[in-house]
Amino acid sequence: MAASHPPREIEIKLAVSGADEGRRLLRAAGFRLSKRRVFEANTLFDTSRQTLRRAGRLLRVRQAGRLGTLTYKGPAAIGKYKDREELEVQTSDPPRLTEMLARLDFRPVFRYEKYRTEYRRGGETGLATLDETPVGVFLELEGAPGWIDRNARRLGFREAGYITASYGALYAEYCRKHGVRPTHMTFS
Repeated sequence: MAASHPPREIEIKLAVSGADEGRRLLRAAGFRLSKRRVFEANTLFDTSRQTLRRAGRLLRVRQAGRLGTLTYKGPAAIGKYKDREELEVQTSDPPRLTEMLARLDFRPVFRYEKYRTEYRRGGETGLATLDETPVGVFLELEGAPGWIDRNARRLGFREAGYITASYGALYAEYCRKHGVRPTHMTFS
């Protein structure tokens, strides 16, 4: 039996001036709506000793509508793209999942919110998302490296515009630039 490879997440973000510009760029590049805009509430968990953060790993519960997703992300290899192991499982009861994590000494350490709309190009496996966050609007391209490069060019971006930082890191940078004390990246 052949060894299976863990699922990988390979992605970049691209900053845009607003949601209207993002939608215009995606349409012009041949992307079509595949999943309507939805509000996402994301909570990152860690132990009291920040064991996961220190190892470059992440444990997240995302609630989008009634459904939730538990995500584990391994340490990221940062280069031209962010590349990391990603394992996910769906849940119909995100609050119960959060309660279970607390019983295992996983505590909420950071919350972030966004509105996400998903787009695809016909016959292609990559995913483009339009993410509206409290600190800016981003297009996210996830797929094989060649697919990412081709579609970034179609959208009018060069490699110099690739962002590999997490939303947590983008939020921390935003707070530094604006002299704001970091708390959680939420709309309220």
